[in-house]
Amino acid sequence: FFFSSFRGLHSGWQKFLPPHQIVLAVVKLAGLTMKLNISYPIAGTQKKIEIDDPKKLRIFFDKRIAQEVAADGLGDEFKGYVFRITGGSDAEGFPMLQGVLHAKRARLLLGADSKCFRAKRDGHRRRRSVRGCIVGPDLSVLNLAIVKKGDGELPGLTDAYHERRLGPKRASKIRKLFSLSHKDDVRKYVVRRVLPGEEGKKFPNTKAPKIQRLVTPRTLNRRRQRKAIKRQNCEKSKAAAADYAKLLAQRNREKRQALISKKRQQLTSAKSQASQKASQKE
Repeated sequence: FFFSSFRGLHSGWQKFLPPHQIVLAVVKLAGLTMKLNISYPIAGTQKKIEIDDPKKLRIFFDKRIAQEVAADGLGDEFKGYVFRITGGSDAEGFPMLQGVLHAKRARLLLGADSKCFRAKRDGHRRRRSVRGCIVGPDLSVLNLAIVKKGDGELPGLTDAYHERRLGPKRASKIRKLFSLSHKDDVRKYVVRRVLPGEEGKKFPNTKAPKIQRLVTPRTLNRRRQRKAIKRQNCEKSKAAAADYAKLLAQRNREKRQALISKKRQQLTSAKSQASQKASQKE
């Protein structure tokens, strides 16, 4: 980080300037620029702008991912706009990770449930370098999303509209898009797209996605069948356990009877031997 080369400069200036002005002075001396990746989810558009004025970038410093920032300080064309910080990366390309409360880079042990890491097997973990979620002057790219639109239009961003090539595929998302109830048939509202080269024809060939998580009579029948099989297996295992317990009790009873009869035989034999010895003495 470039602040390490300005330690002496920082220690000399901190007597005369407040900390935020020291940051602006160092950034200006370093000549760094930051790219703002601004997206407008409603229209499906995105635009990248470069800003080299540290005073304009000061509104984003010390803010975290998912925080909303008023963009009036970027210029008059951004008056009334509100941005939400969605991410970014530093000059070396290390991405920002939500939850790392630092304005610098850190090495974390990441697993399969972590972002910025792709596990290749079960239990795969590696230590990776990630950038903290607090915005600082060392970032080279900052990703923003428009939460509130301002008074004017931003050329190439809010004055255009890009149609979605594909519609939703999941049944619940199709219901949400068309405000359907569970009684409505989702299959009638699937967004179909015309295949390339078929535009202008009377009966063009279209293509529709396979609806995921769709509940049909066949699905309900299979669900009932699985529950019936599960219930039968449960009853079968209970009956088998009862038969085994009955057999085990019978075997234990037979074993106990055999032990009792053996002890009786030993007792009778011992009495007979004692009586024989007594008769021999007489």
